[in-house]
Amino acid sequence: MGGRVMSKSSPRRFGGRSTGTVTVIEAKVHRSSARNARMAFILTAVIVGLLSAVVAASSIHPILAVFIGALIGVPTGGLVWLLVRIWPVIRLLWWWTPETILGALLLTAWVQLANHTPTLVTLPVVALLVGVPAAIRPVRRQVKAWTWCLIVRHRLRVCFAQFIIANQSGSLPLILWAKPTPVGERVWVYLRPGLSEKDLEGRLDKIAVTCHASTVLIERASENNAAYLRFDIKRREVLTAHVGSPLVDVIDPAAPVSASPLTVPTALDLPDVEAPTIRIPAQGNPDSKKPVATTANGSKPAASSASPEADDVSDWI
Repeated sequence: MGGRVMSKSSPRRFGGRSTGTVTVIEAKVHRSSARNARMAFILTAVIVGLLSAVVAASSIHPILAVFIGALIGVPTGGLVWLLVRIWPVIRLLWWWTPETILGALLLTAWVQLANHTPTLVTLPVVALLVGVPAAIRPVRRQVKAWTWCLIVRHRLRVCFAQFIIANQSGSLPLILWAKPTPVGERVWVYLRPGLSEKDLEGRLDKIAVTCHASTVLIERASENNAAYLRFDIKRREVLTAHVGSPLVDVIDPAAPVSASPLTVPTALDLPDVEAPTIRIPAQGNPDSKKPVATTANGSKPAASSASPEADDVSDWI
């Protein structure tokens, strides 16, 4: 099941007018698929045929076993050839699977509605189904977010096809699925041989431009598989948005506000902080009124070096 591939540089003429061709499957991918299909057919037919012949030879004549192996191996190889040959088409259908399913559901719903209701009822129902979600802001935002998920899958495919080098066979990475995030979209991608995370990190600015985004981040989605990556596409900044806080209603606007600024100590160690001196009565004699100087943390101040009872230094010289 192979489609005809035409070169982009060979235009066809219809009625004297030159029109360009639309390439669905690239020529490199087409040739690689044909080569892989032939190899898969040969290997599958030989292996399955030999195994079938060996199993059949235990109960019938070896010559008949060879024919039975050929009858089993050749059709099996043909099925494998068909699967490998149409793989580019399957991958193309996979890219458009969400849109195809959504379009089929909408078309089916429209046909059923038109067949079971008159026109005067069909049009108001359609207007309500389209207008009500568009008028409700949360529903509208969700629809818009999922629509961007569908769009960004194709924009990433454009990045891989246009300016990111793939392998020699031309097979692009497999874009799996996408979901919306508070800042944009998150897409999971499975790389094919020939690409790595390091190769994509140098192209993040171009990927952001192609996806109509602000920035793009890439990180591994699996610790055991380097080919499984996660693309975080950022379109908006949510940390700078103004959000309501219930603490505003708790604060009393009539409460007095102290005008004196707070003194913040700048010393590195606690002993270096200048604390006020507190006078407390001397211990031992409750009638004594001579205060004892202490600091705020309870420690006594250091003794002064200029004490009258200190020894005369001149006696030792």
